[in-house]
Amino acid sequence: MNLEHLKLFVRLASTHNISMAGQELGLSPAVASVHINKLEESLGVRLLHRTTRKVSLTQEGESFLPHALEVLATAEAARAAVGAGFSSPSGTLRVTAPASFGRLHMVRAIKGFMQQYPDLTIDLRFSDTIIDLVDGGFDVAIRIAELKDSSLIARKLASDRRVLCASPAYIKEHGVPATPEDLVNHQCINLMNLDTWIFDTDNGPYSIKTKGCFRTDNGDAMRDATIDGLGLSVNSIWSVYQQLISGELVEVLTDYPFASNASIWAVYPSSRLIAPKVRAFIDFFNQYYGQPAYWETELKAAKANN
Repeated sequence: MNLEHLKLFVRLASTHNISMAGQELGLSPAVASVHINKLEESLGVRLLHRTTRKVSLTQEGESFLPHALEVLATAEAARAAVGAGFSSPSGTLRVTAPASFGRLHMVRAIKGFMQQYPDLTIDLRFSDTIIDLVDGGFDVAIRIAELKDSSLIARKLASDRRVLCASPAYIKEHGVPATPEDLVNHQCINLMNLDTWIFDTDNGPYSIKTKGCFRTDNGDAMRDATIDGLGLSVNSIWSVYQQLISGELVEVLTDYPFASNASIWAVYPSSRLIAPKVRAFIDFFNQYYGQPAYWETELKAAKANN
């Protein structure tokens, strides 16, 4: 089975366009079409539905896709093993990440990663929706949530501590809540369908359904509205640490941490062998963020200097 044919098939599963998939691999549409025909002939099944405008996977194609991905990952790992450390990961690494986290904490590190691995090309896609890695043709995804899909393997990159914030202007006008119970008297800014806050107290978890005049489906918008004094909000520390350092935001109810905190994960499809380019990416960013993460370290240092 020709590995180049498999690479083309995997890209077609993502792009649904022969010209686009072929272009990514340096192939003309005619040559790409021939390669797919040969792959189908070797398997004895039709993998794609073709129209003049796009292609889509047949049922057999959908069944074959995860196996094609595993074959490619295994082949790449085998080549690296033969190189015994003399070869560097190469090819295209396709990554998907949440938009805000990606812009704030990934783009700034890409230059260093590419200098360390010059033979890699990075395809970084931002999306706040959970994308299917296999269907989308991605090698790795950054997720800030619990891992629910057992077909994926996850590695923790950093903790995602949540904090309750307000602006100095809001505090001056409305005061500071002393306990979670006091939040009933405050404007609370929420993400859609996330208006119940659970705190750790001496008497166990305390849950409160918060209310306010503004809510949004975007974390950046929630943070910015908080800076503008519209109310209190729950934010990931990686999203607001710079504003906490500058004084644009103030952390409140520090004696009542949230009952649960998420983590930042790198996830990738299950495979017997992890592709060298995926391992390189995960190892690099795990080291780059640090333990504890640099945003926690910078915030702690700023508090110590005040």
